Amino acid sequence: MVYGPEASLPLGEKGLVDARRVVITGIGVLAPNGIGVEDFWSALLEGRSGIGPISLFDASEHFVGIAGEVDGFDPLIHIPFPVKPKRMGRHTQFALAASCMAIKDARVGESADLQSGSLLPIYVGVSTSAIEVIEQGKEQMSRRGPNKVSPHIVGACQPHAVATAISEHMGLNTRAMTVSTACAAGMDALAEAASVVREGRSDLVLAGGVDAPINPLTVACFGRTRMVPGGVVNAATRSCPFDRRREGGVMAEGGAFFVVESLVHAMARGAEPRLELLGWGSRLDRSAEAVGSGFEDAMREALDAAGTAPRDVHYICAHGPSDPELDQRETEAIKAVYGPWAYRIPVSSIKGVTGNPLAAAGPLELAACAGVFRDDLVPPTANYREPDPACDLDYVPLRPRRYRADCAMLNVHGMGGINSSLVVSRVTRP
Repeated sequence: MVYGPEASLPLGEKGLVDARRVVITGIGVLAPNGIGVEDFWSALLEGRSGIGPISLFDASEHFVGIAGEVDGFDPLIHIPFPVKPKRMGRHTQFALAASCMAIKDARVGESADLQSGSLLPIYVGVSTSAIEVIEQGKEQMSRRGPNKVSPHIVGACQPHAVATAISEHMGLNTRAMTVSTACAAGMDALAEAASVVREGRSDLVLAGGVDAPINPLTVACFGRTRMVPGGVVNAATRSCPFDRRREGGVMAEGGAFFVVESLVHAMARGAEPRLELLGWGSRLDRSAEAVGSGFEDAMREALDAAGTAPRDVHYICAHGPSDPELDQRETEAIKAVYGPWAYRIPVSSIKGVTGNPLAAAGPLELAACAGVFRDDLVPPTANYREPDPACDLDYVPLRPRRYRADCAMLNVHGMGGINSSLVVSRVTRP
């Protein structure tokens, strides 16, 4: 399934078409290793980890003892308007804060575009709902009886709660859509938003992805799968993408939102585009047994949609969750798509310092790529110390690299076998 433009659209070699070019003009980030895009970017370059022992609840009896938590987040501080945090899930709080950051960064907060509402649709990617709110409701009912349960729980735990909260608190009265495709949800929401802009249905869209799965039930379930590392020892280095020692992806929370805008509209209001969205694709694995087999198909579709040849891609921001099988499958897919060129371009994963924040994974990669284009630096793959013969690409180990990339690819993979890829570029003025 191709979310981007049809292959016949005359994008040209670099995607330089005057009509309906799609850019990012505002970014808001809440990550385990930084609140705000600048703190997040600095942490990536420094290899500063946001992974540590779980503090959001007592995890002493759980198999999983570590996670990437958004440290220092306070909804009463980071959301610039009155809210009632107890009536919303943690992921909804993240989304509100990140959305406000993106709106402020894009400088559309006081414009007619935002005030009218009709010009700012919302697309949100979520994977898990507010499980912690459901747990609280169950506890209330057990302790106080069914007639004392908060009626707000139903609204707070539905998948669409994030989009609803953003629209209500920002006074937006247009389209609000929720995408839920596991860890690919955030990237898929951005792809849908970009399609809205490219097709001329709106000049501005607010889009992103968010998840907050660090709660007793979700952590227990992931622990039972044994797809995640157990215990609390060496928390900051347990996520080691593509490294021979990798044990499984570290659970994490976070969110990133963006103002997605047509280039013409951005230029008309004097905005500074951060990067351009060229093409995107999403494909399922070829079978349930062939985990990660859809990586190759998604990457090929994204390149076709962008009108971009593999040799025009200068950097790959990999999914790389530190999973023994998925890291290898993604490496194999990159080599299948890029051929010999795969060995000549840097490939890095930011999950060594963030963990895997599910639906926020793709959006955090996109925020990282904005830094790549701005500063001519590629973030390293943290904790990569022992090469795996099956993962033999240039993973930019341990330290950032001075490097100019004009075009990049981003990959994500979600439980259930969904794979999504996005091709982005440095913005070139027409």
